[in-house]
Amino acid sequence: MQATSQEAGAAFVKAAGLEGEDVGIRMTPERPRLLQDITGGDAFYIDDAARCSVGFSVTRGEQGGFVTAGHCGRAGATTTGYDRTAQGTFQASTFPGVDMAWVGTNEQWTPTPDVNAQNGQETQVSGSVEALVGASVCRSGSTTGWHCGTIEQHDASVSYPEGRVDGLTRTTVCAEPGDSGGPYVAGAQAQGVTSGGSGNCTSGGTTFYQPVNPMLSTFGLTLTTAAAQVTPDGRQEEGTQAWTAGQVYEAGTTVTRDGVRYQCLQTHQAQGAWAPASTPALWQRL
Repeated sequence: MQATSQEAGAAFVKAAGLEGEDVGIRMTPERPRLLQDITGGDAFYIDDAARCSVGFSVTRGEQGGFVTAGHCGRAGATTTGYDRTAQGTFQASTFPGVDMAWVGTNEQWTPTPDVNAQNGQETQVSGSVEALVGASVCRSGSTTGWHCGTIEQHDASVSYPEGRVDGLTRTTVCAEPGDSGGPYVAGAQAQGVTSGGSGNCTSGGTTFYQPVNPMLSTFGLTLTTAAAQVTPDGRQEEGTQAWTAGQVYEAGTTVTRDGVRYQCLQTHQAQGAWAPASTPALWQRL
């Protein structure tokens, strides 16, 4: 067996009810530790006091971590995970003006594309294409869990007691204290992290999120993603991809719908009610 010292090895052998001469003990410097996944929506604690929610897993070079709201903590603040084990340090944080921050985690925490969803399930993000006004969006948080609503406005400005924040997105999703920093997703696309709002999840409310793409570019981060959805070969019409709800389409992509060909005008994730024929702002008939 391996042990960090002869004394530790001998104690383990004795506790196991074995004879010392039957077991060889080899010294090792290894210190096994529990490994935890970084999951969007999980709780984390700042300086062993305030609680916020994990946004999305990210990396910068070899450093792993996650994005969250800037008002959750200042650069240099230490964090512990949902289980109160040592987790990391705020690498950068800006609030007000914007509401963005990221935490660099220790080796015990592994970045994943996972986000806590409904009924104990998890969903994964495969990218960060911005959803359009009117799209469905869902949020995860450590206080109220999983809630959904609709995007009402992009590039909104909000005046908090601490100061004004610009560039937020307004939604009909509810949230409560402790949900701050948690992730918003539209389908498999990461959208942003909870900034603030009004109301609650009993009577309903309005929330604003800090979009994730400006956070990635500002801090030089890479979003941790799962494999993107691929349309099956069977969903082809006349050699052109068939339009499918939930799929991300880039500008210039050509699809067919009910025998008609369309070209995508703006990169977006397709919604069920947004078929090409009814959304001329997104699709041009060919």
